[in-house]
Amino acid sequence: MERITKEQVKHVAHLARLSVTEKEVETFTEQLDAIIGFAEQLNELDTDNVEPTTHVLDIHNVLREDEQRPSLEREEALKNAPDQEDGQVKVPSVLE
Repeated sequence: MERITKEQVKHVAHLARLSVTEKEVETFTEQLDAIIGFAEQLNELDTDNVEPTTHVLDIHNVLREDEQRPSLEREEALKNAPDQEDGQVKVPSVLE
């Protein structure tokens, strides 16, 4: 059963601005059809008792308490800045 056509492959190649030969179109059509066929095998699995998940592992974000801590002194933070002015890093203007 053909799940993807040569015209679809050509259309996607055109959208991606790819130049493909007829031989490549045939190869890609066969390969993409095989990939889709493999993916369709997943429809045969019984997933009735499987909870939806976003990750295969049960992981949680571990966040530290938000505590005030000492930071770098301004001079220390700016010592490697290539250009600075009034205690701030000076960068080229991006707005006109």
